[in-house]
Amino acid sequence: MAQQDAVGEAKALVAELCAGLYSQGHVSGTGGGISIKVDTPQGDRIVMAPSGVQKERMRSEDMFVLDAAGEVLHTPEARPPPYKPPKLSECAPLFMSAFELRGARAVLHGHSMNAFLATLLDPHASEFKVTHIEMIKGIVGQGFYSVHSVPIIENTARECELTDRLRDAIQRYPEANAVLVRRHGVYVWGRNWIEAKTQFECYEYLFEAAVRMRQLGLDASRAPPPPLPAAAQPAAANGTAAEGSEPAAKKARLENGAAAADSAIATASGRLPTAVVLDIEGTIAAISYVTDVLFPYARQRLRSHLESTYDSEETQADLELLRQLAAEDAAAGLTVPPVPGPEAGRDAVVAAAVANCEAQMDGDRKTTALKSLQGHIWAGGFARGELKGELFADVPDALAQWRGAGIKTYIYSSGSRGAQKDLLGCTTVGDLRPYLQGFFDTTSGPKVEAGSYRNIAASLGVDSPSELLFATDNLAEAQAAAAAGWQVVVADRPGNKALPADHGFPVAASAQRFLAAFR
Repeated sequence: MAQQDAVGEAKALVAELCAGLYSQGHVSGTGGGISIKVDTPQGDRIVMAPSGVQKERMRSEDMFVLDAAGEVLHTPEARPPPYKPPKLSECAPLFMSAFELRGARAVLHGHSMNAFLATLLDPHASEFKVTHIEMIKGIVGQGFYSVHSVPIIENTARECELTDRLRDAIQRYPEANAVLVRRHGVYVWGRNWIEAKTQFECYEYLFEAAVRMRQLGLDASRAPPPPLPAAAQPAAANGTAAEGSEPAAKKARLENGAAAADSAIATASGRLPTAVVLDIEGTIAAISYVTDVLFPYARQRLRSHLESTYDSEETQADLELLRQLAAEDAAAGLTVPPVPGPEAGRDAVVAAAVANCEAQMDGDRKTTALKSLQGHIWAGGFARGELKGELFADVPDALAQWRGAGIKTYIYSSGSRGAQKDLLGCTTVGDLRPYLQGFFDTTSGPKVEAGSYRNIAASLGVDSPSELLFATDNLAEAQAAAAAGWQVVVADRPGNKALPADHGFPVAASAQRFLAAFR
């Protein structure tokens, strides 16, 4: 597209979008603004709405044109009085910050009452948070279960003086595509004008929802609590609960769920498990996510992690676990790289620990020592936004439905409890930890030994292990759980190994069908 065509279209689009912002109440007076970056044969050009012009009366001829560095290439002609001479928006350096730091191609700035009030829900907060609101899904990289945070920066007398604060906020909140300004408004950006406009409208919805929820005594930053238990059970003739009866609300949920073949709370027996315990790899997450994402990430960052955190108590504890394991392996006749004590020096210890861990990973070992160190490496990746937990699409809804039915859900994985919490807390759809009651790892015992499941059952305090349902893709784990008296369902997920025909366990291809195996 020729320069004039691209720039001309962008000018007309900015004028149209500004009129739309005015009609929707996002801007008033001459406030607010829009900037769009376009490709031309001469390089990127930035079309920017001027300052001091009523947004609903803006024309394409009123637009400034800048180069990629923010230098003005074209100043619009002055309109006759009572219009003021054209002036570049004071938002220009703020728009440029989003272009530079986020690779944005469009930035919108509005002053709606909802954005203004959102910054005052807590006048001392440095961020605005929302979760479990449908329109969060309109923000790139977020989902219904996300706890989405938008930074709030303090206002200044002039918008151009906000630049440093806005740049800092953009860098500190890589998952947000907006910055709120206290008692002022909001800046929103996107990879194109459609994405920027969509997110602007979604953020506006979220701001309004949070303000209205506060008026009702609700907190938009908190996940909703599970439904209350039934107020009473069906009464027997003497006024006590009838023997063997289910609470009325629980029974109703079960009956309603059983009507749908893929219900997450339909069971074969009409009873619900006290708890569901879930494996991760091959059960709620694809094996490929673990093998192709998590494991390579830990291997690639193993040395740098040990070197950068060597003096921390956490890493020293991990190294001690590796030393103890290496000594136990050697005593058992295994050929493994030993890990020397601290007296050998940092470089020697790190080199030996890397060799030991790589040998364990090559052998697909699932030792507590290795999993602890991997978990700490992954924790950094999740904290920096370099990793996101990728679960099967049916899992979040199943977790929510089970909680609604009064079923407790736990994770039992060979990965450390810390790694489990990081993965479930930083998924592609948000933080799912509110739907989980706890985490178990190999400190409870190996997953292929029945004693491990007896330990977990004892910690859960159930009257009988048959009240527990374990979901896994691993037949050895299924057999161990069954030997401990648990009920078991085997997950048949894409990418899992083919199951033998005579394994003897019920099979489910989705989390919604796991409970169908409970009898």
